[in-house]
Amino acid sequence: MFGCIVAGRLVQTNLQQVDVNKYVFELPEAQTINHIVVFLLGTNPFEPGYAATVHLLWPNKSWQLLGMLSNDKPSAIFRLKATSGSENTDMVGPTAELGISIEPIQAIEQQMQQQQQQQQNALVPVAQQPSPVSLQSAKQIAERTLQNLYDYATSFATKPDASMGMFGSGAPVQVLPVKVFEDWYTSFLRKLQRDPATAMQN
Repeated sequence: MFGCIVAGRLVQTNLQQVDVNKYVFELPEAQTINHIVVFLLGTNPFEPGYAATVHLLWPNKSWQLLGMLSNDKPSAIFRLKATSGSENTDMVGPTAELGISIEPIQAIEQQMQQQQQQQQNALVPVAQQPSPVSLQSAKQIAERTLQNLYDYATSFATKPDASMGMFGSGAPVQVLPVKVFEDWYTSFLRKLQRDPATAMQN
């Protein structure tokens, strides 16, 4: 009723029935398998309301659902991910099992929906909570920000002259235009938005 082809190998029709409506193909040298095709031979279609699930069993692992077959979808290609990392071709590799289970199509559709949901959940990254900023980190950020402001502002400092009234009387003061702080704030905010790490280091 079923056949399978491992990419690069001959067609397998050595199907073994292990239970009512349950069948198994043995897949030797399983670590070398990349893709496998499973199909109906066309001799015995499914009875109305029935289809089949296709599973894979690696040695010392649990059965893994690959997909399904039906009268409307009589063949399917699956990409397998071998768990064995051995590259020694002289060693005999593990034998996996390809399982086929004939079940009511409604039950199969539920299994496929669950599998699809699990795959979608696996692709969604878990939201990472921002780590609380320690007092030491906050102190370092404040010091770097103030140092950046001081270095920038003092580079524009000028000594007052006589036209500045009391500030031109020789008092040890320096003058900073208000625009210096506005320019620093705009520049620092732009760096922070572009690369926060670099903005804090410079």
